[in-house]
Amino acid sequence: QRRATRAARRAMSFTEHDAAGVAIMLWSADASCPERLATPFFHAAAAAAMDVPVELYFTAASVRLLVPGVAARLRASTRSDKTIADNLQEAVQLGARLFACSDALAAQGVDPAELMPGCARGGAVQFMARAIDLRWRTLVF
Repeated sequence: QRRATRAARRAMSFTEHDAAGVAIMLWSADASCPERLATPFFHAAAAAAMDVPVELYFTAASVRLLVPGVAARLRASTRSDKTIADNLQEAVQLGARLFACSDALAAQGVDPAELMPGCARGGAVQFMARAIDLRWRTLVF
């Protein structure tokens, strides 16, 4: 099945070379605008489902989404049955890795011990390392 996934990914590729991964930064997508929150996680889940390594970087107020219970209270639309926590968990279950910016945690008053399990520390340096690596693709929401 993995071979079929890779073959499908290559067939859909718009570039000559496979990407080493996708780094997605959540900057303006935060709990104050839940309608913006499903999209980054949909893209993360889609890339992860295509067997592409995915890293999600939470910065600014988006770090609050990593505190258990916060994303579970949010929906992108009143017409959606899924919570933002459901969207985030889908991406994680498919292999997306989560990184919280240390400076953003401090600015938001979030204790790193409060973060959901599996969330690592990573911010500007780690994201910029991905951004300048020509083998990686980056998205900012």
